[in-house]
Order: sequence, then C-alpha cells, then structure tokens
Amino acid sequence: MAIKIYIDQGHNPVNPNAGAEGNGLREQDITYRVGQLLADRLERSGNYEVRLSRPTPDTQLGTSNASSLRVRVQDANSWGADYFISLHTNASDNAAANGVEAYAYARNTPAFALGEDVVDGIVDAVGVRDRGMKVRPGLYVLKRTAMPAILVELGFITNPREASLMSNSPNLYADGIYNGIVDFTGLR
Repeated sequence: MAIKIYIDQGHNPVNPNAGAEGNGLREQDITYRVGQLLADRLERSGNYEVRLSRPTPDTQLGTSNASSLRVRVQDANSWGADYFISLHTNASDNAAANGVEAYAYARNTPAFALGEDVVDGIVDAVGVRDRGMKVRPGLYVLKRTAMPAILVELGFITNPREASLMSNSPNLYADGIYNGIVDFTGLR
C-alpha cells in the first residue's frame, strides 16, 4: 500500500497569505515548482500517493491567513495523509543569512526524524548550509495536522545565491526532499 504524502506548497499566489519576496522572486512560485517536481518524483516511484495543496499555480486557498492554513490542514486530515510536508522559503533583512532548516511540533517524534532526513537530503543535493531541525509547536500546520508534519524552509529568498539556486535548480531541492523521504521510509 502506498504511503500518502501531502505536499503543502506554502502560501497563495496573491494575498491573503502571499509569501515572502526577494531578489525578484516570490516564495509562492518557488514552493509551487518544488512541490510539483517532488510530487512527480514520489508518484513515479510507485511507493507514494501524493496530494498537493496547490495543484495549479493559480490555486487560491482561503480568504484570510487563518482560513488558508485551515483549508490546507483540513484537506490533509480528511484525505488521511500519512505525512504532511509544508514547503517555504525563509527571508531576512540580512542578505547574508543562508541555509535550510525545518520544523516539527516536538522532538523525539516521527515528524522530527523525517525533518532531519529531509534537511540532510537537501544539504546533500543542493550544497547549502544545514541550519538544523527545530521545534515550533505554535505553527498551525504542525499542531493541527492529524499526521506527522514538518515545515521546511528551503533557503533564504533574500540571499542572492540561494534565491538563484531555488529559482534555477528547483529540481535539486525536489531531489533532496525525495531522498530524505526515502531515507526515512526506506521505500525508493
């Protein structure tokens, strides 16, 4: 039986809940592309069934930040996902800030272990700095999902090098996340 993975491509194409911007790029466009590529890799393996929060680049979820998050979580919960992966890009006033990191609701959980493998996979595939796995119990998508959930900050959209990597090589990020999922589940 296939493992069901819900890929949440963070943010909406326009407000409400549009994402960060930097270096002429928009977070919601990067997360959309990486999510599509990841879904394709997972489905081609035959071991995973995938649902995307934004199946098209114009998919708009909710009418506010709160309802946008609620719709994503309700969709994953009602679908019966085994794992929830929310994709984002980080931003900072400091253009030198860099690296990939991920968040889970708590330590010593399947979600935390999945996040560690996903971060390692991205570091290996892309060659970015490992900012580690962190606990964030206050994040709505981590506390309201009925399955292990992680939120991944792929890199800093405000860092010129990382923005270029995310824009020009989204396949490397999808490969890294895929490899992390495979390492965690043991299913290629």
